[in-house]
Amino acid sequence: MTRFLLRRLLGAAGVLLALAAVIYAIFYLMPGDPAVLACGKGCTAPQLAAVRHSLGTDRPVPEQFWTFLSTLVAGHRYSTGPTTVWCSAPCLGYSFQSAAPVTGMLLDRLPVDVSLTLGAAVMWLALGIGAGLYSARRPGTLRDRITSFVVLALGSTPVFILALFLLLAACVWLQVLPFPSYVPFTENPALWAQNLLLPWLAIALVSAAGYARLTRAGVLEALSLDHIRTLRAYGWSERRIVTRHAVRGALPTLATVAAMDIGALLAGAVFTETMFGLPGLGKLTVDSASSLDLPVVCGVTLLAGVLVIAANTAADLLYAALDPRVRI
Repeated sequence: MTRFLLRRLLGAAGVLLALAAVIYAIFYLMPGDPAVLACGKGCTAPQLAAVRHSLGTDRPVPEQFWTFLSTLVAGHRYSTGPTTVWCSAPCLGYSFQSAAPVTGMLLDRLPVDVSLTLGAAVMWLALGIGAGLYSARRPGTLRDRITSFVVLALGSTPVFILALFLLLAACVWLQVLPFPSYVPFTENPALWAQNLLLPWLAIALVSAAGYARLTRAGVLEALSLDHIRTLRAYGWSERRIVTRHAVRGALPTLATVAAMDIGALLAGAVFTETMFGLPGLGKLTVDSASSLDLPVVCGVTLLAGVLVIAANTAADLLYAALDPRVRI
């Protein structure tokens, strides 16, 4: 297991290095002057020269990339002319338009995405696995067809359409909930959950469809195996067979998909955050792209890649823990 873990961690480090190279090439080596975009409108010539020097775009490309990598792990000093600002490691850049380190801006928004992801993940796993088990226990029956139809309908619905419907239903027609506005968990846990309930539902109802299909397929495949028929011959009840043996066969696939979905959602749910007005990474990405704030967009992209790679690595390790054959 230690060897397996080291191989996965070394592989993740290699992917991170390749990701940093691709992101740097896209944002800093494409045609155009990245210093102009980073500095923003109204940037004077002395400020532009200072920004070029801070970003390292006035040096050879290999030296530029080395500065980019060293900034991530050792920090960097940025200058806009008269003032100099130190960005401590891990430094994802400096927003000259907002006059703030990108890392701090991302950390301020990250709790919103963590809250959104954890609540939605609990909901979509409960709904998806529950619906899949409910459908798989009586394949081909009316309840299986109805469940499959509902799952297909929800999975085909864009999240922003479902979010709009939930807002209209809960906040306008029934008036049972206020319009969502993020409240930190440390301030008021009850209001935190109340304001995130609709975003959780919007993501969970769409995402649960895939987990329901995976659970149904995995359970039906497991129920067709020889040892399951042997258990039936010994008189085991169907519920006991499903919960103790059939579900176990679907767990590795579910764990892999869940880890990838969680990593992607942590990187920012653009449509959900925009529809519900949540100040998360997705909303920050949209706002920064609209204002051409290059360092913030670059930092969000890099953080998103790190989160997805970390989630994939966690999925590999979880898969190995659930199925020891993977380690060989």
